[in-house]
Amino acid sequence: MNLYAPAFSGFSSFATGLGLSFGLIVAIGAQNAFVLRQGIRREHIGPVVLFCLLSDALLITAGVAGMAEALGQRVWLARLLALAGGGFLAVYGARALLRALRPQALSAAAGGPRQALRAVLAQTAAFTFLNPHVYLDTVLLMGNLGARQPAALRSLFVGGAVTGSAIWFVLLGFGSRWLAPWFASTRAWQWLDLLTGATMWVIAWRLLPQIVG
Repeated sequence: MNLYAPAFSGFSSFATGLGLSFGLIVAIGAQNAFVLRQGIRREHIGPVVLFCLLSDALLITAGVAGMAEALGQRVWLARLLALAGGGFLAVYGARALLRALRPQALSAAAGGPRQALRAVLAQTAAFTFLNPHVYLDTVLLMGNLGARQPAALRSLFVGGAVTGSAIWFVLLGFGSRWLAPWFASTRAWQWLDLLTGATMWVIAWRLLPQIVG
């Protein structure tokens, strides 16, 4: 019996959640641009970062819990979602690799009057929950993959995914003053998209055995 197998399995589940979270969240988008902008302005960045990471934690946890119950009762649904998830990841990875061929920079204007906390949080909620991709990413895709982990390891998958989200938003928000020049570099986004594309394809490949049964 391999005494290190449980620890390795736990690390693998955590790393899968962490890698998937980074791969999905680290991309040029309205929410990231908004968080970066608030960080550059130094305007309510703490509440904004906290709102974003708690929202991700809630959606990811709900997705894994709901998918686990649904997939446990319907084997055909498990294979169908594995096929859909694998296809999405393959396409997402391809799009990231194509973006690497035409890299863009992410900028955020720092001007304008200071806004009230309530108004800023309302905008944060809109950027988070009015984006249909957030449900595809966290509830469906992460929930699908998380539910496939052994029951004892699902919490580690969720922990890895939430950790990835927390690291990203903390760096993006509180490090924006120092990260802004980096985000303005097309070369940096090119390498980031290459890493994202490779990560998505690796995870899609790992879904293949579940698709073919």
